[in-house]
Amino acid sequence: MQIANMQITTMFVIYIVGMLLIGWLGYRATNDLSDYILGGRRLGPFVVALAAGASDMSGWLLMGLPGAVYDNGISASWIAIGLTLGAYLNWRFVAARLRVYTEKSGNALTLPDFFSNRFEDSSNVLRIVSAVVILVFFTLYCASGVVAGARLFESMFGMSYTTAMFVGAFCTIAYVFIGGFLAVSWTDTIQASLMFTALVLTPLVVIMGAGGFADANAAVIAINPMHADLWQGASFVGVISLLAWGLGYFGQPHILVRFMAAESVKTIPNARRIGMTWMILCLAGAVAVGYFGIAYFSANPGQAAGVNENSERVFIELSMLLFNPWIAGILLAAILAAVMSTLSAQLLVCSSSLTQDIYKTFIKRDATDAQLVWFGRAMVLLVAIVAIILAWNPNSRVLSMVSYAWAGFGAAFGPVILLSLLWRRMTRNGALAGMVVGAVVVLIWNQYAWLGLYEIIPGFILGTLAIIVVSLMGKEPPKNVTEVFDTVKGDLSQVSH
Repeated sequence: MQIANMQITTMFVIYIVGMLLIGWLGYRATNDLSDYILGGRRLGPFVVALAAGASDMSGWLLMGLPGAVYDNGISASWIAIGLTLGAYLNWRFVAARLRVYTEKSGNALTLPDFFSNRFEDSSNVLRIVSAVVILVFFTLYCASGVVAGARLFESMFGMSYTTAMFVGAFCTIAYVFIGGFLAVSWTDTIQASLMFTALVLTPLVVIMGAGGFADANAAVIAINPMHADLWQGASFVGVISLLAWGLGYFGQPHILVRFMAAESVKTIPNARRIGMTWMILCLAGAVAVGYFGIAYFSANPGQAAGVNENSERVFIELSMLLFNPWIAGILLAAILAAVMSTLSAQLLVCSSSLTQDIYKTFIKRDATDAQLVWFGRAMVLLVAIVAIILAWNPNSRVLSMVSYAWAGFGAAFGPVILLSLLWRRMTRNGALAGMVVGAVVVLIWNQYAWLGLYEIIPGFILGTLAIIVVSLMGKEPPKNVTEVFDTVKGDLSQVSH
């Protein structure tokens, strides 16, 4: 067992060293602020697709979702269905438009930058409000990522929680600090490939070990027929709430910036096909790990102690039981990859917002690119330190915030992004109203949990209504604003979807 642990540890070390090496390569390719924040808008379709997917799917993909399916059966997969639908619509209606519009709107490098330029907001109120939303929600998100990484190192290597927290945080902070957006995107591509391999290979081995798909499925049904029922325990409100997770995609800054970084709008259709294929197979694999894990551990109860203690360990336990330690090390590194890819994207978005939307706009407008890049690196450290402080107690209330941070971004930014790209008549005041209403409704609804309905639904609906009502009540947008909208629309008409 000690030798096996050493082999797994060796694979973890090789993986982490590889990520740091990529960070160094990203450093060498970073020449200015655009490179550090957005990779100079030169990412190809494969990198855009996998970077968007990896930054989206955190440790939840390899631990939370398989664990939920292991506990509840196939009915726990409604959230995966909702996410798949939302991701496709995001690629289809937002990706290409946002890529073109951010370039036409003063070469916007961040979402607050885009909102300010899109509506010619000389007061910068949109920039300030959106930057505050990003910093508040993403600092909490980063804290949850630090905790997830700490729990992984704690579980795998017997470290104390505090030691594991610093080790996990350092591994991610180092390559974001050094290489910026390019390093994050390149590492995301490798991490997404690792996650894909783990989630395709593991369920296949479990199924083959149970005698094939039919036998494995029959074994699960024999244990509890309800495990195979998609509607088991599902209510109308419950299903709608789980599907509504897909609405969150329209407002997630760490995903949207990947669209902005594509080398050309023409790369988006291919990136969409690659990204959606990756996502569907990964989600299906995660569901399969939990579902067929039921059959495996029922047939091998002597090996089920770890998963009985914590169902979210089902992927970890299966990897260690079914594979050679060297292969298991690679598969388990996929969990670290999932955690690191999301945390790194969040750290960079926070740093970018502090640099571009606060420091450059309000503090030092004449800062050189070199000064801005180093300020951005300093902000990575600052946000990481705050996240570590918040994560110091793994049972602190901050973790409960993560459950509606996704809803907060989805409701505050989602309607604003969609309508700003699709509706010519939208105004600055409409955008501000939608942003504020969406965020406030989510925060209030979550506190009272009315009707058991996921807070993104009322937040998204009321935010959209606020944009429409306030925009129509005010004056039409300035001519310069509508001319840019028409130019973007014309450019998009020449792109094949």
